[in-house]
Amino acid sequence: MVEAWATYRTSTAADWPAQRLVRAKGNSRVSVVLPARDEEATVGAIVSTVREHLMDRVPLVDELIVVDSRSTDRTAQVARAAGAEVVSQDAMTRGLPRLTGKGDALWAGLAAAEGDVVAFIDADLREFRPHFVTGLLGPLLTDPGVDFVKGFYHRPLVGATSVEPDGGGRVTELMARPLLNLFWPELAGFVQPLAGEYAGRRQVLERVPFVTGYGVETAMLIDLLEMVGLDALAQVDLGERKHRHQDTAALGRMSAQIMLTAWSRLQRRGWAAPGVSPGALLTQFRRGGSEALPNLDREIVVNDVSVQERPPLAQLRHRIPRRRRVAAA
Repeated sequence: MVEAWATYRTSTAADWPAQRLVRAKGNSRVSVVLPARDEEATVGAIVSTVREHLMDRVPLVDELIVVDSRSTDRTAQVARAAGAEVVSQDAMTRGLPRLTGKGDALWAGLAAAEGDVVAFIDADLREFRPHFVTGLLGPLLTDPGVDFVKGFYHRPLVGATSVEPDGGGRVTELMARPLLNLFWPELAGFVQPLAGEYAGRRQVLERVPFVTGYGVETAMLIDLLEMVGLDALAQVDLGERKHRHQDTAALGRMSAQIMLTAWSRLQRRGWAAPGVSPGALLTQFRRGGSEALPNLDREIVVNDVSVQERPPLAQLRHRIPRRRRVAAA
């Protein structure tokens, strides 16, 4: 089943030239959303590329939004100067419980966007090219049977003395892929289930909850599989993705949030004990430091890795500000 799906629902970005997609989109509107927190070094180049190639030269993208996720640097100013509309995560969720993390920024971006098709792009990409957007949009604009498209790519891991061509997907290979294969084997054909580049139809995206933190991509795939079925999901090869990499401790926290997210979905299926919540405190060790314990030569660091969920946008649409064009602080 996985082989058949991967053959049928996998394409490459080169299959979807922008001019072809302009003809295919008809009266549909397309939004591109970038969640961004402290990304002043990269967000401007991404916004400029999308605006120049897919808005000014070719009228494919109708709306380009950067969600400022409580940045402490000049992310908002850089994005606005490059040509994006900048909205504040807090402004879009005002009156709702305050949540943190990427998932809530994505939810705010969906609430702000007006497109029939919405593409999400991470704001930390380097050497960004327009095909990251056109590749995601291609299957959605040309095949009404596709509701959601996930990107995949080579992720080089740059070390001090060498480069691993595909060394960047450590959490995927060590935790997410085994987890999905165990409990949701239908999703085993996704090359990079945790990829931050994906697109979907608004009417579908508004019906799924958005998990906070690093559980958002895992939850979205599982929820969409159950909602629309595997055949409505597709993936596109976007080539090579370059971005900053996190340290091992940060990857451990990411993995813990993904595991908690998977647990919540297992409970909904009745595969995990109902009413039982796993621990959400992750104990890690930091070598040295002023508070190193005797005989350990390490500090004990405890992080709360709990995840929350913003309910489907369709359930809260009446509570979203009518005028979304609220300037970020």
